[in-house]
Amino acid sequence: PRTCRQFVFARLRVEARQNYVRKCAENAGKQFISQDKPTISGIILAGSADFKEKLLKSDLFDQRLKKIVLSTVDVSYGGENGFNQAIELSQETLRDVKFVKEKQLLSKYMSEVAQDTGRYCFGVDQTLYAFDMGAVDKLIVWENLEIWRYEVKNPSTGEEDVRYLNKDQRADEANMKCKKTQVTFDVKSKQLLLEWAHREFNVR
Repeated sequence: PRTCRQFVFARLRVEARQNYVRKCAENAGKQFISQDKPTISGIILAGSADFKEKLLKSDLFDQRLKKIVLSTVDVSYGGENGFNQAIELSQETLRDVKFVKEKQLLSKYMSEVAQDTGRYCFGVDQTLYAFDMGAVDKLIVWENLEIWRYEVKNPSTGEEDVRYLNKDQRADEANMKCKKTQVTFDVKSKQLLLEWAHREFNVR
């Protein structure tokens, strides 16, 4: 009888584990598959013991998601603490993925320039014009770009204008004056260009 009970408990544990694998696989498909393709670029599977490997090897786990699994990591906790630990342990993997994506993006840009396809632009004025035309597919921005966007108004004529100034240009008072009359513009608003573009064009 004791052996029989042990067998029953062991079978129940196996069934519970398999049901949990199925539940995780189904939820992953619901969360990360849309219009017959993944909505994310990569997955990191984290967990204790060997459950994550069983999920990865399971036929229940969508093949489209298996192809974008970047790594598996062992965590010591569950819940939010386990999630944070998984992020910490995956820093190197995430860094490599970001580097590869950036390299591919830059290579694509340089290829467009070399072939003179006309499907590229650079500089503030050209880029913002392309945004207004809805012609921007990918935007490459230096993360330390310190160009400010000024909305100014001529107090004499009431005319309004927009100025994009870097650090050196901001130090030159002439850039904030009317060239004809030398009247100093009133500043209606000023904001870092990247912050403004993020809000205006949903740049990420």
